[in-house]
Amino acid sequence: MTLLAPDVLAALDGVSVEGLRRRRSAKWSRYPDDVIPAWVAEMDFPLAEPIRTRLREAIDAGDVGYPAAEGSGVREALAAWLAREQGWTLDPESVVVLPDCVHGLELALLAHTEPGDAIVVPTPVYPPFLSVVRTNRRRLVEVPLLGGEDGFAPDLDAISAALAAGGRMVMLCHPHNPTGHLHDRAQLAALAQLACRHGAIVVADEIHAPLTLDGRRHIPFATVSEEAAACAVTVTSASKAWNIPGLKTAFLVAGEGPLAPIMAMPPRTRHGCSILGLEATIAAYEQGGPWLDAVLSVLERNRATVLEAVAATMPAVAIVPPRATYLAWLDCRALDLPGGPQEFFLERARVALSDGAAFGLGGEGHVRLNFATGAAILDELLGRMAAALAAR
Repeated sequence: MTLLAPDVLAALDGVSVEGLRRRRSAKWSRYPDDVIPAWVAEMDFPLAEPIRTRLREAIDAGDVGYPAAEGSGVREALAAWLAREQGWTLDPESVVVLPDCVHGLELALLAHTEPGDAIVVPTPVYPPFLSVVRTNRRRLVEVPLLGGEDGFAPDLDAISAALAAGGRMVMLCHPHNPTGHLHDRAQLAALAQLACRHGAIVVADEIHAPLTLDGRRHIPFATVSEEAAACAVTVTSASKAWNIPGLKTAFLVAGEGPLAPIMAMPPRTRHGCSILGLEATIAAYEQGGPWLDAVLSVLERNRATVLEAVAATMPAVAIVPPRATYLAWLDCRALDLPGGPQEFFLERARVALSDGAAFGLGGEGHVRLNFATGAAILDELLGRMAAALAAR
């Protein structure tokens, strides 16, 4: 990680609740002003200056017309960043530009499966994984993660059984939302072997890939073996790491075999990205490295703050330190809170968290806490939660 200018760190850490309430994003507009939101995966930090500058230039030029991903350089920017940061060399021609990663999940699902097909999803997981299967009339097969003191891992035996029983696709969240698990090479290679053995596709959502902590390096699923490359469809975006989800630009990457059915679908199914999103994404990949380094430094400190606060003031809450993302997965089952932990902390602490039940099997009794905010805000919301538990 590069040396960080104190003023950059100060800017990230200097956000205030008063300033953030001027935002109109979902995170800051859903709840009343006395609630501190720590739910949706959106960071509170100021926009990276290279992105801000590029957006201003586009707006000053009146460049808010129809997007033209072809020739914009966005695919080349992604490919160069993947090669530099993840060791993944790919042909920009294998990259499809889309509005968001969930759109990519749905395209892969529609192109490679039929109504009634079984889709294997390790859970708990980002809720749209579940809804995109159900709304497209596929059969959802939830396979709970294996949990332990050292973290979470996919249950490969259960996934193998589900594929042997007819599963046509595995949807993998990598790095994992909500637990922060970072799959290792052995886990990924074993999954690829299982998928190829049963003729299944693996859709890897790698949107959180730049947000690995403690100097860890993300391993793209498609790179672990020839089997992985043959069965992988990867979706990714700059939106989480550089906090630009509203600008609607993401990518789908696949080899010739998995890509062909997707490209055979009507062109309109791939439309919807934003011209400002193209510009912001290029700026992120080409010039956003120092800002991201600063963010990772703050996230590592904030994670330590959460872990220390939970241990000292909420000892009945269990937590496994996340290895990636800015999300803490809090196991509150031992507390038996009235109405469930999400409702309890909202009503008693005025802190909005994500309800673990929405994340599928294994999520009940949990909440997800977003710690991508300033130190003072994080201290306040953790203090409120501890006080609510102490007063119950």
